[in-house]
Amino acid sequence: ACFRLLCSLLLPALFLSGILCICLVLLLWGVRLWLQRKKQLSSAGRDGKRPLLVAFFHPYCNAGGGGERVLWCAIRTLQKKYRNVTCVVYTGDRDATEEEIVEGAFRRFNIKLIHPVKFVFLEKRFLVEASLYPHFTLLGQSLGSVFLGWEALFKCVPDIYIDSMGYAFTVPLFKYLGGCHVGCYVHYPTISTDMLSVVRNQDTRFNNAAFITSSPLFSKFKLVYYYFFAFMYGLVGSCSDVVMVNSSWTLNHILSLWRTGACTSVVYPPCDVQTFLDIPLEVEKSTSEYSIVSIGQFRPEKDHPLQIRAFAKLLKEKRVGQQPSLKLILIGGCRNQQDEERVNNLKCLCEELGVSDDVMFRINIPFEELKRHLAEATIGLHTMWNEHFGIGVVECMAAGTVILAHNSGGPKLDIVVPHEGRVTGFLAEDEDSYAETMAFIFSLSPEKRLEIRENARRSVHRFSDQHFEETFLLSVEPLFK
Repeated sequence: ACFRLLCSLLLPALFLSGILCICLVLLLWGVRLWLQRKKQLSSAGRDGKRPLLVAFFHPYCNAGGGGERVLWCAIRTLQKKYRNVTCVVYTGDRDATEEEIVEGAFRRFNIKLIHPVKFVFLEKRFLVEASLYPHFTLLGQSLGSVFLGWEALFKCVPDIYIDSMGYAFTVPLFKYLGGCHVGCYVHYPTISTDMLSVVRNQDTRFNNAAFITSSPLFSKFKLVYYYFFAFMYGLVGSCSDVVMVNSSWTLNHILSLWRTGACTSVVYPPCDVQTFLDIPLEVEKSTSEYSIVSIGQFRPEKDHPLQIRAFAKLLKEKRVGQQPSLKLILIGGCRNQQDEERVNNLKCLCEELGVSDDVMFRINIPFEELKRHLAEATIGLHTMWNEHFGIGVVECMAAGTVILAHNSGGPKLDIVVPHEGRVTGFLAEDEDSYAETMAFIFSLSPEKRLEIRENARRSVHRFSDQHFEETFLLSVEPLFK
């Protein structure tokens, strides 16, 4: 009887599901037609032709990071190349005017735009903030980006859409509802195979809490969640017509997740190398103090504790009177109260290890002071595991320090690599290898260090604004056909 009842209900249920699917398809088709009509009715230019609208989805365009430098360089590049193009930026920076945002791009990055930019101000940016999702953050932010993308699309329907901030879940929206050609510039995959392996191996890291690693059940549940998310991320990413990635490390992960090999290319981010190349390079004069400089925001993934522990180990093993005194200078930005607390914890670690007098913290300093510290430094230090690119690493090399970076990610695959067969810097992985490598660098003669610094400087021209412009235009060309 129960079986007959289920069979009698199955047919109406299938029929109803079919009707609902048809209604949904018709609704989405109607929305697409309405959006296309809206695009056609948009205003024409002075010559009577409607300009080609190229929109960049960058909700935090008024921030001062490397991602924003990519955005403004990309816009300037398109303005140089194409005459009948109007660039649009979807942003949530409603606390600043259009003029202030453009002025900020010039002040921070020395990037002057050739033509005005159209800004579309979004009201629902809070939907993509991590603080809104204490649990299932990746999924929450991704779904939030869909709603934010929906708001952006309804306010302005572009011809070409480029996600320049890593919100891949907006791509299908603009492609299938907006009828746009779509592209992505990926700074960092939202999820990576490395993140899956961290959870699988039950490693405790900044993005994998100890209470999860200690529980096989929680670890399995998180692994299933990550695999589901990775599948969805691959699905939306594969909708892209053009994919640009910032490094070989990012390329490998995106190819394995999105499977977009035919339309994916590496476009190194534009680094302001010329500013640092202006620092004169010469053999070090005899000095009573050597400095080691680290550049990076005080975020957990930058792993500043590793720098302090390795430095403490170096000081402990240094024989008294054999070398000049050493100083570690940690330079970085504090975005909020959590970052400030992190700095206080680092200062406590210095006291605990007895190196407080030898470690200096320089927070939110002016650019000229940053340049001065780099000009005086012997070693540039970087400890982030799997840094996706590493603009700070490039800046240290351009400034003439001997770079010591983590043996992973962008520094390993793209930046601290031999140039014309010559050494450009060093890589390390843990406290011991960092301390040993620093000791080795200091043991070299000033002439040998100068040779490495010169090799590093010659190698960083690959990351200039000009090289970015050439590779960016080559990559986006299919979107304009």
